[in-house]
Amino acid sequence: QVRLVESGGGLVQTGDSLRLSCTASGRIFGPFAMGWFRQAPGKDREFVAGVSGSGASTAYVDSVQGRFTISRDNAKNTITMYLQMNALRPEDTAVYLCAMDWGHYGEDIRRSRPEYDYWGQGTQVTVSS
Repeated sequence: QVRLVESGGGLVQTGDSLRLSCTASGRIFGPFAMGWFRQAPGKDREFVAGVSGSGASTAYVDSVQGRFTISRDNAKNTITMYLQMNALRPEDTAVYLCAMDWGHYGEDIRRSRPEYDYWGQGTQVTVSS
């Protein structure tokens, strides 16, 4: 099994920044692609950003392009993924979840929720106006 644990959420004001972290451990044989999703109350879970296993390729939903930056650190036994969120807006308010596209080594970033096999519990981000 793979365990994903998010941290870094909180309550901030419009224009502020936050940095989310996701630590992955367990049955990880290689640097698989990972991503951040978010889910606001009453809305579907949506793809926010993804990073390839090597870290060389990234992808973003249009609404966060230029404001959010995804990155990762592939240590020997633990992988950590980050989401730097700048210029936050009230519409960014959601539970943010990290996910792993287990077994996917390619540089293409998949955005579909069913492609991701493992999920964290999520961390709440609230942006006040």
